[in-house]
Amino acid sequence: MKITNDFINRELSWLEFNQRVLDEAGDADNPLLERLNFLGITASNMDEFFMVRVGGLEIAMRKGVTRQDQSGLTVHEQLDGIRERVLKMTADQYAAYAEVIEPALRENGIKRVQQQELLEEQVDYLEKYFEEEIYPVLTPLAIEMGNPMTFKNLSLNIAVRFLDKKADNRQKFAIIPLAHGMDRFISLPGRPGYEYILLEDLVGMYIDRFFPGETIVETAVFRMTCNADLTLQDEMASDFLSEMQELLDLRKHSGCVRLEISGNSSKIMQGLAQKAVRAGDRMVYTIPSMLKLSDFKQLAFLDGFINLKFEKWQACPSPDIDLTKSIFSQISTKPVLLCHPYDSFDPVVRLVEEAADDPNVMAIKQILYRTSSKSPIITALQKAAENGKYVTVIVELKARFDEEQNIEWADKLAGAGVQVIYGIKGLKTHAKLCLVVRREHKGVVRYMHFGTGNYNEKTARIYSDISYLTCDPDLGADATAFFNCITGYSEAVNYLKISQAPIGMKDRILSLIAHEIERKNQGQKALIRAKVNSLVDPDVIKALYSASAAGVQVQLNIRGVCCLKAGVKNLSENIYAVSIVDRFLEHARILHFHHGGDEQVFISSADWMPRNLEKRIELMVPIDDEQCRARLLSILDAYFKDNVKARKLNPDGSYELLRQSGRKVSIRSQELLYRLACERYKIEKSRKPTIFEPHRPQTDKS
Repeated sequence: MKITNDFINRELSWLEFNQRVLDEAGDADNPLLERLNFLGITASNMDEFFMVRVGGLEIAMRKGVTRQDQSGLTVHEQLDGIRERVLKMTADQYAAYAEVIEPALRENGIKRVQQQELLEEQVDYLEKYFEEEIYPVLTPLAIEMGNPMTFKNLSLNIAVRFLDKKADNRQKFAIIPLAHGMDRFISLPGRPGYEYILLEDLVGMYIDRFFPGETIVETAVFRMTCNADLTLQDEMASDFLSEMQELLDLRKHSGCVRLEISGNSSKIMQGLAQKAVRAGDRMVYTIPSMLKLSDFKQLAFLDGFINLKFEKWQACPSPDIDLTKSIFSQISTKPVLLCHPYDSFDPVVRLVEEAADDPNVMAIKQILYRTSSKSPIITALQKAAENGKYVTVIVELKARFDEEQNIEWADKLAGAGVQVIYGIKGLKTHAKLCLVVRREHKGVVRYMHFGTGNYNEKTARIYSDISYLTCDPDLGADATAFFNCITGYSEAVNYLKISQAPIGMKDRILSLIAHEIERKNQGQKALIRAKVNSLVDPDVIKALYSASAAGVQVQLNIRGVCCLKAGVKNLSENIYAVSIVDRFLEHARILHFHHGGDEQVFISSADWMPRNLEKRIELMVPIDDEQCRARLLSILDAYFKDNVKARKLNPDGSYELLRQSGRKVSIRSQELLYRLACERYKIEKSRKPTIFEPHRPQTDKS
């Protein structure tokens, strides 16, 4: 990786993160289908990377942008560096699949069948399947060079070169787009295990049916990746919802940023595909085997084959939540900290569901960034409005790739009487907050959920996040002021406890770092620990370099992009940075500053990136409750003890798996956190006395 100045290039750092995911596909200690899943994740990650990051660079290139990024690379140098790294990663992906994973799948009864391997009964089955399910749907499109064609983003297409016998065997071309809703993996009868043929292989078997009487010379599979880095200037939007819908339509027909084509295709076919999608030479990637490895994630979830998957870790009920009691009475007694997915997400859903039915609840205010397709929280919010409660929801329509679903949710909520706000002009609302206002005998009490993740009960099973349920009066006042500020035209306010981006969070972070430097200069202990997904912001990085120079110990757990250089003499020798990639996606943001022994601990919705700290509405929330803070620190400890899945960032930008250091005691943070969550639940459950409740005769009410 090329590193200049004091920073690592963001795009190349992201590619190194994807390499760490690919390394999990190559890790023999992971079950086979999980390795296949990791392989598919690297492919879907790469799709998004090209659509967004490379797409943005291509736009900058066309606009003639010449400035360098913070690492000293021009746009052209970044695109060249990306291509070089992607070519190697693509080769590694397909080598991992062809040389290791696919042979192992075949040994375990999961087999991709080629045409020459088909049994007679399988051929009969496929011919009928083709005639009934495929042939009536697909349509070949003749190609006339120079005439524009539209291709669906990331969809597979089959290019066909044939000889037209009616025109003296003149060479002709056609393209068959494979329908988006068709099954890619077609299950085959006949033999034990799971045998399948790929859709494109089946179409290739009967390609002559589409061109009767013609001589097929060659076929090739290709797909186009479109530029999705299209943004709406929402400050000028008069009808934000309709203009967002127009933007989504525009994205479907945006320019090409990558063309993938099967490696056995001729130069003629490659040239044809390039012209059809208008791809420059730098955008072309020849693929040695089947395209779109991201689809192979489907195989990772095949029924059965339990021995080829991770042992199931069932989320534990929180010992701090009693299902037989009102959640409000429990939060009013003490705040609750949840560590997902080890602790169940149910209490968060229950907070909204109980609020919808509770006659004492007056209002619910919530931010929705991403939700599930059948969200119980959306249902509860609709019900609350129908029950006459004052419900306000900020639905972020600019949540990338979830825009269409969020538009649908916004319409449904508005139809139920919810006051819906379509995000904030000029900013993306990324904060995670739910506020419930309840009238009680002692007055109005505000109950809150602050989180690091989305209100999506499905991803809460596979994302590692933190939830904080509290009725702290100061946080309640801050939450109310926050909603009033962002839903009206109010000016920014001085909060009692929370920090908000883009108006104060970054300054607060820099101030906390400066305080640790000051303590160290006074000869006191100083420590900074942070777990975030990305570290890009140059001001924060420079502040951490200053802390290192002052002798402050800095420990960073950065899952993805990290533009900071760690362990470099006279720059960052006191900075230790690791990345953890494991079965769950690390998503929590946890910050810890020693603060002279008065430990300052926060959870946050924001990563340390300019877009989060300067261009989004984010929240950073202090965890003041002693027990919750202690648990959060123990969670942070677990991450920094990991020597199984943690990879250390080296001064040259490479990553080193820590378990190669030969430590005797192996600590895998996710496994440790799951075990600790289970132990907490068992201990608390054993402390509760068993109560025997007799059946009593019913009283005669006549």
